[in-house]
Amino acid sequence: MTGTDFLALSFFLLCWFVFDSSVSGRFNLIRRTSLTSAMMIHRRRWMKTALSRDLRMIDTQILSGLQNGTAFFASTSIFAIGGCFALMGEADRAQMLFEDLPGLIPSTRAAFEMKAGGLAAIFGYSFFKFGWSYRLFNYNTILFGALPMRSDTPEGGKDMERMAEQIAEVNIIAARHFNTGLRAIFLSIGYLGWFLGPYAFMATTAFVFMILTRRQYFSEARRTILEATQSESGETA
Repeated sequence: MTGTDFLALSFFLLCWFVFDSSVSGRFNLIRRTSLTSAMMIHRRRWMKTALSRDLRMIDTQILSGLQNGTAFFASTSIFAIGGCFALMGEADRAQMLFEDLPGLIPSTRAAFEMKAGGLAAIFGYSFFKFGWSYRLFNYNTILFGALPMRSDTPEGGKDMERMAEQIAEVNIIAARHFNTGLRAIFLSIGYLGWFLGPYAFMATTAFVFMILTRRQYFSEARRTILEATQSESGETA
C-alpha cells in the first residue's frame, strides 16, 4: 500500500459520500431535481390514488414485485461476499494473473487481501441495506393491507389521506435504503479498478460516478418522469 493507494481510496470514499449526500438531499450540491426525488412524488401519488380503488390487487402486486426485487439483490450480495472470500483464499493465484497484465504496479499479498476485504465490506454494506429495505417493504405491505376503503369511512377522508401519506413515507424510506444498497453495488464496479492499480482505481471511480450522476440528473428517464409530474400537478421542476 502506497500513498497513491490511500489517495485513490480517499477519492473513492469522497465520491461515494458526495453522491449519496446529494441524492438523499442532505446537501444540495446539484441544483436539479434528482430522479429519486421525482419518484418520491409518484410514490405519494400512488398511495393517494389507491384510496379510490375498489380492488387493490394491482397495488399488492406492485408491492410484491418491489419486495421480490429487493430479495434478489440481497441474495446477490451474499454470493458476492462469498466470492470475495474465495478470492482472498486464492490470493497468490489471482495476484499472478494480475501481474501478467502490462502497466500494473506490483503489490504484496497483504495489499491484495486488503483490497479484496474492502470489496467484501462494500457488499456487506449493500446486504444490510437490502435486508432492511426488504423488511420495510414487508411492513409497508401490512400497512397497506390495513388501509380501509373510502366507502367504509365516509366521514374519515382526512384520516385516510393521512394514513396514505404515512404508508407512502414508509415506502419511500424502504426505497431509499434499496437505492443506497444498489448504489454500493454500482460503485463496487469502480472499486475493481484498484486491483489494476491506484490510477486505474481513480479512473474507474470517476467513470462510475459520472454515469450515476448522469442517470440521476441528466437522463431521459428523469426528464420523462418530471414531465409526468408536471402534467399532473402543473408545477415546474
